[in-house]
Amino acid sequence: MSISNEALQKLVQEIETQAVQSQQQIALVKSQMASKQREMRMLQLTSSEVSTLPPDTPVYEGVGKMFVLSPITGVDTRLKAETQELKSDVENLGKKLQYLETTYKNSREHIDQIFKNGGRG
Repeated sequence: MSISNEALQKLVQEIETQAVQSQQQIALVKSQMASKQREMRMLQLTSSEVSTLPPDTPVYEGVGKMFVLSPITGVDTRLKAETQELKSDVENLGKKLQYLETTYKNSREHIDQIFKNGGRG
């Protein structure tokens, strides 16, 4: 069974579009992962600095354009919670990245297979 040139061209174009979209999304996900990892590292550094302070040290957190006195334990708890949330986000982005890379790889393989077979089904 042979596929017409028109149908073959349309199929290749659709697969190529899917591959390009996957490639763009891969770049976006990698950028998001890097951003979240940087943010997580800053939170961890802040948390380690706060944990070295004596318990009675006044600590201020920025809220809009002002600073509010906060207990060290509250600040540390918030930093750890935000770090956990970012870890979860990075893990989910890693799964999404793996899916997109697989989709891209499969698209490229399909295109190669179509050209290798010359449109024969």
